[in-house]
Amino acid sequence: MPEGDTVFKLAAFLQPALQGRRLIAGRVRDDHTIDLAGRRVDDVYAHGKHLFILFDDDSLLRSHLGMWGSWHHYAPGERWQRPASQACVVFDVGERVYVCFNARQMELLRRDGVRARKLGIVLGPDLMAADVDGDVIVGRAREIVDPKAPVSDVLLDQRIACGIGNVYKSEVLFLERHHPATPLQALDDTQLAALYRRASTLLNGNRRSGPRIIRRAGDDAGALWVYRRTGRPCLQCDARIESAALGRDRRSTYWCPQCQPDKGA
Repeated sequence: MPEGDTVFKLAAFLQPALQGRRLIAGRVRDDHTIDLAGRRVDDVYAHGKHLFILFDDDSLLRSHLGMWGSWHHYAPGERWQRPASQACVVFDVGERVYVCFNARQMELLRRDGVRARKLGIVLGPDLMAADVDGDVIVGRAREIVDPKAPVSDVLLDQRIACGIGNVYKSEVLFLERHHPATPLQALDDTQLAALYRRASTLLNGNRRSGPRIIRRAGDDAGALWVYRRTGRPCLQCDARIESAALGRDRRSTYWCPQCQPDKGA
């Protein structure tokens, strides 16, 4: 699933391509009453895993790609790489056609509407932003989440802060030396803030185009510390990396049993 850095790069690509352009044609899947033709794109921006496209009539298209969503662009008349039935939204700006396929969520909102305001309240701060306030994030975590919830679930909760997905979850916990099953109540505010500070640093380190790199060691051992390295030696201590489906949604999680001991076991 795309994480905050991926959606940030997507917005950085779409923004100069679409901003200021008036749609020759545009449609949203499953709602034939919506005709986007004639609307001008005023802005394209990301907030965590969410992509927002703002139009000149103050309508706002929000998308969440989920596991299988992706944006493509084509020349007019070029054959699409996926069936038209999988297209969630189509923007025709003349010389290019932009198509989002298989997004998990896609909705057209009013920027000042109830739903948009609710999203602004529900979604936590964007960890890609320059002014991330750790105290605000810690406060949201303490207020929103069950103290007994595992920290692996806490990091994925976009109500607390936006942008962390499965890769960053495992990598951040390794770098901060916390077992993924550690309950939230076992972490003090300083430790919790450090997790999000680390995540923000790593996400922002991958703003530019190219493959995601979290481990920058200059060797051939890979760009990640623990993610998808089950059974391989830890790059810090040589213990074998472990993995399991953990948390409320049974998400794949990776850790080093020696660097990240389970203190509650």
